[in-house]
Amino acid sequence: MTRRVPAPVFVLLLILARALTWPGSLEAQSSPPLVLRGVNVVDGVSSDPLMDVSVVVEDGRIRRIGPADLATPPGAVELELRGYWVVPGLVDAHSHLNTLSAARRALESGVTTVRTAGVDGYADVAIRDAVRRGALSGPDILATGVYVTPDLGDGALADPRLYPFLTRAVETEDDLRLLVGVNADHGVDWIKTRGTERAGLPETDPREQVYSRRQLRAVVDAAAERGLRVAAHAHGDEGIRAAVMAGVTSVEHGTYASEETLLLMKERGTWLVPTLSSVLSFGQPGDYSDPALFLRGQHIAPRRVEMVARAYALGIPIVVGVDTDYGEGSTARVSRAVTFMVEELGFDPLYALQAATSRAARLLGVEERTGSVREGLEADLLVVDRNPLEHPRSLQDPLVIVSNGTVVVNRLPFGKPD
Repeated sequence: MTRRVPAPVFVLLLILARALTWPGSLEAQSSPPLVLRGVNVVDGVSSDPLMDVSVVVEDGRIRRIGPADLATPPGAVELELRGYWVVPGLVDAHSHLNTLSAARRALESGVTTVRTAGVDGYADVAIRDAVRRGALSGPDILATGVYVTPDLGDGALADPRLYPFLTRAVETEDDLRLLVGVNADHGVDWIKTRGTERAGLPETDPREQVYSRRQLRAVVDAAAERGLRVAAHAHGDEGIRAAVMAGVTSVEHGTYASEETLLLMKERGTWLVPTLSSVLSFGQPGDYSDPALFLRGQHIAPRRVEMVARAYALGIPIVVGVDTDYGEGSTARVSRAVTFMVEELGFDPLYALQAATSRAARLLGVEERTGSVREGLEADLLVVDRNPLEHPRSLQDPLVIVSNGTVVVNRLPFGKPD
């Protein structure tokens, strides 16, 4: 799903990132040390929780996990959380987040790390840089910038070198290399391209192949020359296979992948980001509200579910991405996808949680920064009321959210002193 945003918005974002204050959530300040006292920790890696421990956060990182009576650092903020559970902040590996308000909504849903999947005008790069410079508390962004797709639309306004694509498609290998290079010059972290048409437009058939294997290989090679990896939107089997053969790192969606293609993904180590929450969103206000899309969703949903179940059985690594721009009416969320994987697909609860935390961080190449509750990593943490390995829906209502060591949401305690 892609929402068009005028390219000049990224300039405004650089200004607003320093000026805008979001009370209670995203205003970045120098945070004092933090102690989460007496919690139970599900670290995002192991099935064995740490019971009744304390987590000490300093300088934005997890400094110590130890006994509940750990000493409190001078000047620390201490949260008494006995009976509550701490899990890693969630990772969204496929988002079209491109505004400050969307960043706020993502963070307040418990998402502390996002890989974008194509936006207009490098808004994702601007938000990423504002977070890195301390102007915002998060979420951390891995930006893809302008989508490598035939019709750039408003994306062609993002850089003068792309102006020729206001009147023609991005098709030749030279065109593809140029667009990858422009993205790299703007400092993106990943490249996003496509193997097939979209599912989220009534007038396009998601099974139709768009770029050939040769064209996709040009994208992958150009990205590799700049130290970047490639994610490929692909629903139809032919487009998925072309993307895998071209050497993309991850396939986004994967709806109609055949057994043969899934086996090829397994052989080549290709990751799958099936965007299951978008299956739940077809025909719903705020995401895909067109009646024709509702009908398409009734067809796509069981095919996507069958494909994901088979990929899971084959051992293809699966990661959560929600395919939303976190608009005001959107209900697609990482936590809903985790719940769906457990309750509807029968996935192991730890596997589902890892798909939105440690495994997702590994796909994105940030596992040594975030994705699990471990000493030395960034303090991206959620506090929930029940063990998410037994009650995955607890992730849908986080009570405390910590991003880069800053408490951005705290709804506790509920009671008042006598």
